[in-house]
Amino acid sequence: MEPSPLVYDTAAAAAVWQRVGPALPAYDAAPCPVGACCPLPRRETDSEAMLGGLIAEGAALYACCRRCAVRAPRQSRQALEQLAREEQRAVRALLAADSWDGVYRALPVEFPAAGRKKGVEDLEAAERVKGLRTRCKKQMDKLFEEHQPKVVVNLAAQAGVRYSITNPDAYVQSNLIGFYNILEACRHHEVEHLVYASSSSVYGSNKKVPYSTDDKVDNPVSLYAATKKSNELMAHAYSKLYNIPSTGLRFFTVYGPAGRPDMAYFGFTNKLVKGDTIKIFNYGNCKRDFTYVDDIVEGIMRVMQHAPEKQNGEDGLPIPPYKVYNIGNSHPENLLEFVSILQEELIRAGVLPEDYDFEAHKELVAMQPGDVPVTYADTTPLEEDFGYKPATPLREGLRAFAEWYKEYYC
Repeated sequence: MEPSPLVYDTAAAAAVWQRVGPALPAYDAAPCPVGACCPLPRRETDSEAMLGGLIAEGAALYACCRRCAVRAPRQSRQALEQLAREEQRAVRALLAADSWDGVYRALPVEFPAAGRKKGVEDLEAAERVKGLRTRCKKQMDKLFEEHQPKVVVNLAAQAGVRYSITNPDAYVQSNLIGFYNILEACRHHEVEHLVYASSSSVYGSNKKVPYSTDDKVDNPVSLYAATKKSNELMAHAYSKLYNIPSTGLRFFTVYGPAGRPDMAYFGFTNKLVKGDTIKIFNYGNCKRDFTYVDDIVEGIMRVMQHAPEKQNGEDGLPIPPYKVYNIGNSHPENLLEFVSILQEELIRAGVLPEDYDFEAHKELVAMQPGDVPVTYADTTPLEEDFGYKPATPLREGLRAFAEWYKEYYC
């Protein structure tokens, strides 16, 4: 699996704002729903950029008041969707590129029009490229040459700790060579901001919790973690050498509708539905900082609008415009409690029968190679710089997943 980058042009998004802005005068004038305005200064194009990208993103639609980035009311979202359909230039402000291979082949046929992909698929004028792989330098160069993006959000990666043990070549090709190709394309096309996915796995077996971006991360316990740490180092080098603003986001156990089928909550569900036994590692004594996908999306959208500032040091050379943030729920959940909530929500959604014998379908086993006992995000820098903290409760997120699974699988 190698989803390719979301490439997005802030200049073209101006067409969105010209058409949509006048339709939202009441919303712009309304008090900020989050109770406090973002402390950071905003460029004139911020509202345009946010609106242009998020109409097509579809995972969550937002509007931007003149003081703070906030979730739009339902009525506004509907209005924005309709206006986007009418204005083809607006939606072409975003290009979604995807290889659509590997692990995602296990998903139902309906999946491309479901979940996080739904907004891009449903918007008639959205531009989407399939079959594109970051490890192919020619494809990357052509993509950037044709679309001249100003902001690049690279979510392309071969993810997963355990698979990196059995198929390491896929991680080298996608995460190292692929990311190098993205960096080279950004270098040669004057990209204003590169945002890329890193991972909580870079913290390895660190004992200190919560994990802080100030902590040393020099002891990865899987090849996957090593490749994501390498991405951060490569981005730092390109920021220093070529003055490319870059921001790495260390995601913590992302879950939700239309997620990766190899993730525990998805794999457990598939096995429970079939009546198979699920294996709970470290005898259930693991804790994970589960982060709902909508919280990840909102974090990305806030970060992508504020590139690290370019400035020179005393030697006259660029100080790397480079940042790294954790995006996690900051609330580690015990794996046994997680599985219990998942079972309850699957029963509630009608995926499993009410009399399902859960105890007969679980097995407690030892820790797997590459796993760590706990993940726990310190999101203080994210809160200070963007006024944002992920907060979706685990039950709420698993309920959304169970309802999605019921609709698309049962």
